[in-house]
Amino acid sequence: MSKIQNELVPLATGLELNEKDLVNSLLTTLKGMVKSYAVALTEASNECLFKEYKKQFDTFAKLQREAFETLFRNGWYMLEEADGAKVGEKYNTLNKTFTELEDE
Repeated sequence: MSKIQNELVPLATGLELNEKDLVNSLLTTLKGMVKSYAVALTEASNECLFKEYKKQFDTFAKLQREAFETLFRNGWYMLEEADGAKVGEKYNTLNKTFTELEDE
């Protein structure tokens, strides 16, 4: 499996939080906020509220993407190229689940 990663930017060592730790924490927080706003969007009681939630959702989703890009650009986050067999296995599992749901 090949890894997709940018050149690693060196980090400060020691007990203090470094930039990677801070951006990782920010990314985790933003992911939670995006998920919460996604739920709020589906449960908004009127159009005005929906539009306000949507603006906030878009803002936090953009910030989440920027945090991820910062981690990836600095080599602090890497991706692995999935082999065809693994992708096929996941597809078959999802397809089976959807088929079972349709049969209910």
